[in-house]
Amino acid sequence: MSQADEPGDGAAPRFEFLIVDEFLKTLVDARALKTAFELGLIDRLVEHRSGSLEALGRTLGVDRAGMRFLVDLLRANAVIDERGSDVRLTRHFQSALRYRDLLETKLDFAGFTINDFADLFTTLVKNAGGFTGQARLFQLFDYRRCFDSTIENYLATRGWMRITSTLTRYEAQAALELYDFARHRRLLDVGGNSGEFILQLCRRHRDLHGTVFDLPLVCEIGMEHVLAEAECPRIGFIAGDVRNDPLPLGYDLIAFKSMLHDWPPQEARQFIDKAARALNPGGTLLIFERGPLAVGGAAPPLSMLPLLLFFRSYRAPLDYVTQLQALGFHDVGCREIHLDSPFFLVRGRKPAR
Repeated sequence: MSQADEPGDGAAPRFEFLIVDEFLKTLVDARALKTAFELGLIDRLVEHRSGSLEALGRTLGVDRAGMRFLVDLLRANAVIDERGSDVRLTRHFQSALRYRDLLETKLDFAGFTINDFADLFTTLVKNAGGFTGQARLFQLFDYRRCFDSTIENYLATRGWMRITSTLTRYEAQAALELYDFARHRRLLDVGGNSGEFILQLCRRHRDLHGTVFDLPLVCEIGMEHVLAEAECPRIGFIAGDVRNDPLPLGYDLIAFKSMLHDWPPQEARQFIDKAARALNPGGTLLIFERGPLAVGGAAPPLSMLPLLLFFRSYRAPLDYVTQLQALGFHDVGCREIHLDSPFFLVRGRKPAR
């Protein structure tokens, strides 16, 4: 696979936001931390810097035994430092709090999938179809709700979009390291969700305009998501179903970000074929996805739980490289990077004529 010159060649960058996973290693660690958020303990210590066990218990309405046990669990996870009667957040955890949205999203997402893993992992290993039919995970990501704008559908769709938007906010930093988006002016993000990916790219590149192509209710919520942003005038939404509707024309870059793994291989290939036809001559098709999960010498942390349930879905980048080459694309290449799991960015250029 070609390794064309791109930003970020050389040593792999270290993304500071990955620090959040250090506090989500086990169920006990994660549950104690979530309780600390729910009780307001974290906010109290952020605001007042420190406090005694007794004073914190009185403020939060927790008895001494409960406060003592919670603080002990948080101290064991390096969230809290306790010296004498003084309780405060560790400097390391304060660094993680810079990415509080990501930390709390991972807490919520892992918590939502715990029962699927605990009760249905044998089914997932043995019978993927049976798992899909029973898992809460696929009740959360129910795209059938994304067509009719009812209150129930709106709330359900906004729920999973909050998760994907937060993850994308940080994953986009890796895409910006791996590819020079400055060469493009008009981007179509197929299955672009809330527009968060385009938003992050537009913040870096002032001449870039982007359009999300996604299901109707997703677009409605996406417009709300970017409305207050300075980049909003450069971000548009087109409602459609990539399975049945033609993609809009006139784009020199078409991207699939964390979208293709949601679909069976045959449909994913069809989406790429459709994008290749819609892309401007000389334009670039870009695929930014998680790669197959690799389990090393240690068990994955709790924060990885949702990804483990998708382990069958993540494909090798060679699948996409081979398809772009078969479509006659030039300068086809792939770059890989490790965040909380392996990611890759495949790109290829459509012939000018």
